[in-house]
Parts: sequence; structure tokens; C-alpha cells
Amino acid sequence: MGVLKAPLPIPDVDFPIVQYADDTLLLVQADARQLVCLKSILNTFAASTGLYVNYSKSSMIPINVSPEKTEHLAQTFGCTIVTMPFTYLGLPMGTTKPRIEDMSSLMVKIERRLNGCSSLLSLSGRLQLVNSVITPITMSTMCTIKLHKGVIDNIDMARKQCLWRGNDLDKKGGHLAAWSMVQRPKEKGGLGVINLRLQNDALLLKQLHKFYSRQDVPWVSLIWNTYYQNKVPHASREVGSFWWKDVLRLNVLYRGIAKCSLGNGSTVLF
Repeated sequence: MGVLKAPLPIPDVDFPIVQYADDTLLLVQADARQLVCLKSILNTFAASTGLYVNYSKSSMIPINVSPEKTEHLAQTFGCTIVTMPFTYLGLPMGTTKPRIEDMSSLMVKIERRLNGCSSLLSLSGRLQLVNSVITPITMSTMCTIKLHKGVIDNIDMARKQCLWRGNDLDKKGGHLAAWSMVQRPKEKGGLGVINLRLQNDALLLKQLHKFYSRQDVPWVSLIWNTYYQNKVPHASREVGSFWWKDVLRLNVLYRGIAKCSLGNGSTVLF
């Protein structure tokens, strides 16, 4: 009936929905009539399948909406109100760059793994724990956002503690080599422990590659159509969200390892 309207100006893209297992994010306009229509669709789905939505476990996260209107919309839909940043799939979601305290869940997860069995392992076993268990915990986050320097320092502190002292916080000394040497590849005299700062940049370069190659991803279309319809992206002219600015700052590094194919000039300056 044309009641529901897409809130994001992305041409040729259907209604924006993010779904993983039993978690679903619906991006809608702050309009009571649209929420009533959406709830009617969900109730129809529940009646036909027997899978009922628990609205008390659902949350509404307002973006640039007054508290009074948010309260009215939440009552219309029958859900609770949550403020940003909120956590989705372990990642902090918000309109501003995550603070160190917003990444506390990641650091707590690493500390729990560290306290589990590191004191029972030999030095080679603790090295394997660092490389195969503790470091991979950060990969999903580093693929998505630029980690704060303080977060990386905190994670490195946990990795150093695991490697040299197990989980004994009172044990002093025991550092057999500088951390910069430990992070070198094994063929260059190190222990192969991943440098998180370099790894974070390398993983975010994949996002920049998706953007420049115009892959069929909704956020790629959104950024091109919103900011770069009549110009080419350049790191010295930053526009957009904190996330896109962090990714775009890797522009010079990406251009140093990538090869351009000239086409219609929409993504390459000739």
C-alpha cells in the first residue's frame, strides 16, 4: 500500500533489514502510522506461522528523535527504549566513534580466556594460546572498526601477560624479548604474534577495496550516492560518518598497493 517507506536514500535497494540468526534490525522512519503497519505485518506473520514476536524483548533505538516522540513511538510498538551505543553481534553500534569503555566487552572476553588455562601451559603452549585463541577474538571487530589506541594497548598487555607470566598478575619480570621483536614473523626472528595496529589497517583496507571496486553491497551504494555523485573520494576532503573517515584515511596506503583500471572516470582521476 506504500505506507512503509525506506529511511535510507539508496536507489534500487529494498527495505533495509539486517538479520543474523534470531536477531533482526529494522531501519524505519520515526512515524507512528508506519510502526502500526509494521506491527500488523508481524502479527499476520505470527498468526500464519505460530512464531510470535516478544515485543517486550524488542528495543527501539532513536536517531535524532525527540524524547517525547520516542516515548510515543515505543508505546505504539510496545517495546523498550535503548540509547546508543548498543551492542549487535558483539560490536558497538552508534553515530559516534566508540570510546574505550564501549569496547569493554571485547577486553573482558580476552581476560576470561586468559584466566582460564594460561597458568597451566608451557611457554610454547602460551604462545599457541596467544596466536590461536586470544588474537582471533579481535578479528571480527578489527574487520569492522578502527580500534582505539588504548584498546589495542590493553589487549597487548593481556597478550604479554599470557605469554610471559601466564595469569599471575603478581609475577614480576620474565620478559625474554622486546614486544616489537616478538611481533615479527618467525622467518625474521620473531614469534609470529600479530601486530594488531597493522592487522587492523590491513583488514579495513578490504572495506576500501569494496568501495573502490563498487561491489554490490548496500553501504557501498549508500556512500557513493550520498557523497560522491559528482566527485572522486580523496583523503584530504573527509565527509561522512566517523567509520567512513577512519577507512578513508587509509586511502594513501591503499593506492600504494592497488592498481587502477581506467573506465568512465567515476572512481579514478585521470
